[in-house]
Amino acid sequence: MRNLLMKVSYDGTDYNGFQTQPGGHTIQDYLEEAIRRLSGEELKITASGRTDAGVHARMQIFNFYTASPIPLQRWCMALNTWLPPDIVVSDVMEVPMEFHSRHAAKRKTYRYTINANQFPDLFNRRYQFHHHGKLDIPAMEQGLSHLIGTHDYTSFASRKSTKTSHVRTIFEARMETDTSMCRPNPRDQGIVHTYLTGNGFLQHMVRIIMGTLLEVGEGKRHPDQMKMILEAKNRAAAGPTAMSTGLMLWDLEYDIDGNTQPDLV
Repeated sequence: MRNLLMKVSYDGTDYNGFQTQPGGHTIQDYLEEAIRRLSGEELKITASGRTDAGVHARMQIFNFYTASPIPLQRWCMALNTWLPPDIVVSDVMEVPMEFHSRHAAKRKTYRYTINANQFPDLFNRRYQFHHHGKLDIPAMEQGLSHLIGTHDYTSFASRKSTKTSHVRTIFEARMETDTSMCRPNPRDQGIVHTYLTGNGFLQHMVRIIMGTLLEVGEGKRHPDQMKMILEAKNRAAAGPTAMSTGLMLWDLEYDIDGNTQPDLV
């Protein structure tokens, strides 16, 4: 028996999220079916965490136990022949039997992308939230800074959250603006990427943070209100949940046998 860790990337637009659910058509469903077709094993995979319907992943990690003798170097190519083109397994390694993709994750980074130009980007519309009005981006950056640290993020968690504790740590939060696709027009503000790195995230947490920051950018809230919203520990104090389109699980960091990143092949 081996415990295999794999890296998968996916465009979540047409799926009902990562985790298996009654309605089916999830990333997990397709991965487990591909493994079944390849190895003949009916098994369940364990991922670093779930992503909602419509959310993408540049880097998602999952692991599973297998009795199959298939060599490591054959797994990725073979699985990809059974997967749809918007799900790609790119790396694999054998890990200790006690390794658990969710419990072993040390840091997770999500990226949320806002197209702040006047017109949407036809070719990247599946990965960006297009905002029609102008935004005060410096005010959004100021508001974002209040969220760094260890806090109770109840205000930014779904009311459906079942976690016993909403205390999490955000290590880093930053915004980057790419103006390379802007027209010579003052209305275009560029593509705004927001990166949030933490030890874990609550259901809808990043999207609620972004929905609230968008209200800051629109002038509906003062940046310093983010601190008061955080202290309220009340979902009603925060803004709406931003659309899933712009959200991507960007990076994951692990400590495996003293290494901060898996030695994937």
